Amino acid sequence: MIGITGSPGGVVIAVRAQPGARRTAIVGEHSGALKVAVQAPPVDGKANAALEEALAGWLGLKRSQVSLSKGASSRDKAFLVTGIDAETARERLNAHLGGA
Repeated sequence: MIGITGSPGGVVIAVRAQPGARRTAIVGEHSGALKVAVQAPPVDGKANAALEEALAGWLGLKRSQVSLSKGASSRDKAFLVTGIDAETARERLNAHLGGA
């Protein structure tokens, strides 16, 4: 199960990043984290920015509502997402997990 925990004003989503992929997509689940492949390379924060943008799109939110809270230089990350509850976040991400 993907780690989505409640936080004041939103949720924290655990993400396992796979930078430098052919396309940006949800790959599945990895050790309790949402595994996401992003095209951006892990250089100068480009992959982190791409992850923020992708998560915002999948969750139907503005990019400003998604911010990296842990793991700037690690593949294991945590993103703070404001303006959404855990149940809604899980439903919206599961809709994109279809074939993964």
